[in-house]
Amino acid sequence: MNRSYLFSVVVVSLLFAGGCLSDRVEQRTITLATTTSTRDSGLLDELVPLFEQQFKVEVKVVAVGTGQALALARRGDADVLLAHAPDAEKQFVSAGHGISRQLVMHNDFVIVGPIPDRAKLAQATSAADALQRIVANRAVFVSRGDDSGTHLKETKLWETTGIEPVGDWYLRGGVGMSQTLRLASEKSAYTLADRGTFLAQRAKLSLKVVRQGDSLLLNRYSVIVVNPAKHPHTNHRLAEQFARFLLSDRIQKKIAHFGVEEYGEPLFFRAAARRGAAVAEVP
Repeated sequence: MNRSYLFSVVVVSLLFAGGCLSDRVEQRTITLATTTSTRDSGLLDELVPLFEQQFKVEVKVVAVGTGQALALARRGDADVLLAHAPDAEKQFVSAGHGISRQLVMHNDFVIVGPIPDRAKLAQATSAADALQRIVANRAVFVSRGDDSGTHLKETKLWETTGIEPVGDWYLRGGVGMSQTLRLASEKSAYTLADRGTFLAQRAKLSLKVVRQGDSLLLNRYSVIVVNPAKHPHTNHRLAEQFARFLLSDRIQKKIAHFGVEEYGEPLFFRAAARRGAAVAEVP
């Protein structure tokens, strides 16, 4: 056996071993595409380390607007999604990009505004009436404007009023929830926010809740596993584990208690499933 042949065999063996090692390393990493509200509320800081410790893995969190998160997953650049835009999620799943869409938790959207409430939104009879009062009073409204779940919800609310929000009173931030809230606070403006992020950021803001409680303001968060048939390179095994982890009774209890001690109320509510029953796919 000559030296050149031996050298070739060694090189091929090392490359093969390196490839196997690379595969093993990749299997210990998962990419979660999610919305900024799960990050800005602090919830992911609570839950992700628990998953990493339990399964000895690394979770790469990409927190962007839900539209961007879905786009990442469509390209196969994420393994699992945690989002809050039901219509867009249904389209994502029906197109074959995702499977096992299940409700993880919910809270609600709130309309927040300056102190004092100059447009008197607190006297509004509905969320639609609140938006109409903003227009009538030429009050400043800051929109996420980023195709996020919050922005999509805001767009639906404007549709119920029959008003197209345009003008110098309507500002498109194009940024995440925390930055949008800060911008609204700086400009003494109104905005739509998820309750969890608002409560987490409230101490830094000159804003208060001026409209809440409408059924249209319900805010559901769902976990979706990226379809391995469409994107075979994704880490399907860990993605499924992460989904089961979020739906486990232990983590559901943590979600239900998150924020109570610090803010006096929960930032999210657990999935509405009967005790011991499987969590059904979200309607």
